[in-house]
Amino acid sequence: MKGVELSTGFQRAVCSVCRHQRPRSDAAKHLVKRIRYPVSSTPFSTSPIRRATDLTPASDRGIAAAPFSFGGDREDSGLLKRVRVVPASPSYFSGKPDFTDSLLSLQALLRKYQTLPTVPAGQAPRVAWKTLAQFRLSLSEPVKAAKYHKIVEVLHRLNHIHPSLMPEEVLEALQKHKRDINPFENVANPRFVDEHGRAWGTGRRKASVATACVVEGEGEVLVNGKTLTQFFGRLHDRESVIWALKSTQRIDKYNIWALVKGGGTTGQAEALTLAVGKALMVHEPLLKPALRRAGCVTRDPRRVERKKPGHVKARKMPTWVKR
Repeated sequence: MKGVELSTGFQRAVCSVCRHQRPRSDAAKHLVKRIRYPVSSTPFSTSPIRRATDLTPASDRGIAAAPFSFGGDREDSGLLKRVRVVPASPSYFSGKPDFTDSLLSLQALLRKYQTLPTVPAGQAPRVAWKTLAQFRLSLSEPVKAAKYHKIVEVLHRLNHIHPSLMPEEVLEALQKHKRDINPFENVANPRFVDEHGRAWGTGRRKASVATACVVEGEGEVLVNGKTLTQFFGRLHDRESVIWALKSTQRIDKYNIWALVKGGGTTGQAEALTLAVGKALMVHEPLLKPALRRAGCVTRDPRRVERKKPGHVKARKMPTWVKR
């Protein structure tokens, strides 16, 4: 057996206790001077294996008890299932799990059937998906637009699977997100040239709305009763108004009479670009590819993000914040 010698500080503490309790005898002096506690030389082990040569009990040798079996019999496995119940949905602990379940189910279908052949772009069946408002109403959740776009992307990819190989479960999943309308019935109102040779077009940009009347002429432009140079001071805005005519080389062939309201000068000029392009397509429908390449028939949906308190641009101090 080995001994462990106490430190000097601990010996002084023992001496002070003995001094106050009772007189110190010769035996106590010897005990305080050097105290040794027996320590087993056998190292502590947690191994459940017991050597055959060692006949001492496991508790005396510092060996832990045999491990508990977690899967040896049916009772243990059933106990574990009752102790820890695995949720059926990954979004079990969220407040509104319906959106997450829908997204995960669609992604699982995409992983399962992503090797199936697809049809080229533009040849897939036309489908009208639920709008964001309808999707929120069906789930009763305030789903964000960015999250809804994730579901629409997966739906588009599943819809491009070849119709002859479309699985039934994919069809059922797509049907849940379709609108109850016929997409082929959504046809734009036909536009025509009236008896005076006029064609009308409407365009929007930001908060501006423009209505343009295009008629054959010598290239005259009037906006709200004013000439182009009087209404728009910037050269870039003037070019935006007649960009549909300039890109198709029709500047000296048509006259433009337009009405604009709302927004600023840039929004009004770009709204006129779209309005003039639509009216020009009524006169010459074959110009649609050229106008589309020039960006005259597609509305720009971008808007300036609203200002939020506490979030401003770099090196700019908001005037309404008191310091």
